[in-house]
Amino acid sequence: MAAASRKVFEIFVSKVPWTVARGEMKEYFSQFGQVKRCLLPFDKESGFHKGFCWVGFSTEEGLNNALQKDPHVLEGTKLQVQRNRHPFAAEKSFKDSDDD
Repeated sequence: MAAASRKVFEIFVSKVPWTVARGEMKEYFSQFGQVKRCLLPFDKESGFHKGFCWVGFSTEEGLNNALQKDPHVLEGTKLQVQRNRHPFAAEKSFKDSDDD
């Protein structure tokens, strides 16, 4: 039972405008289902995020709802959204980003 609750259905989002924060990404994608995780990595040198993120839903339904919508637009920019085909490797970093 514990293993099932840890399963996350992830999407990979690219072309994220530099003005969009992790909280905004999480809020936007929560319209499709419960967002369990959101990771928007930052560049240590520039201080800006890298323009892509991973969003994990707690159910497959949330994932499918997000994949069915096209286009996804935030702050006038069309996001590229696709199913995450590779499990995110830095699990510790990902867990740190669960909640605001």
